[in-house]
Amino acid sequence: MKKSLGANTLAQPTPVWLVGTYDEAGQPNLATIAWGGVCCSKPPCVSIALRPATHSHDSILDRKAFTVNVATEAFARQADFCGMASGRDTDKFAATGLTPVKSELVDAPYADELPLILECKLQQSVKVGGHTLFIGEIADVKADEAVLSPEGYPHIEKVQPLIFTPVLRNYHGVGKYLGQAFSIGKELS
Repeated sequence: MKKSLGANTLAQPTPVWLVGTYDEAGQPNLATIAWGGVCCSKPPCVSIALRPATHSHDSILDRKAFTVNVATEAFARQADFCGMASGRDTDKFAATGLTPVKSELVDAPYADELPLILECKLQQSVKVGGHTLFIGEIADVKADEAVLSPEGYPHIEKVQPLIFTPVLRNYHGVGKYLGQAFSIGKELS
């Protein structure tokens, strides 16, 4: 029997993404978010949700751009720090030792050390409760060659993305391989 846990943000897992923006003074910033995901295939888009009180919120609206830097197991401490400190009074790139790189396609920076980057142009924003949902069209995906599969795509075991469990506030790595999508369920048809 299932136990009711009430209305809560218990979907698991959520990503740990560092959202790169420039503020009004042109200072690069990183904000750690867990409310995000792919929201469209054509055109390729992701969505992220930020509270209006965050430093990055208005930066996205002003610059009409952001990057998604996929946090990895190796950078868990830096990702956690970027979620606790405010870009209003902290240079998060300097504090974490990450290197800002200016995107050539969108008006936002990314972290050179992180292996998987999505450069996004703001398509729309929607107020949802206490957050704003930003939908960004992916202008380009940049990946370190070391994390690519033989087919040329990011391989999850090489990227080693950091994942988050809401409410409990735990970080985890990715689990074991279970099978090929759109294939392992065929035996049930």
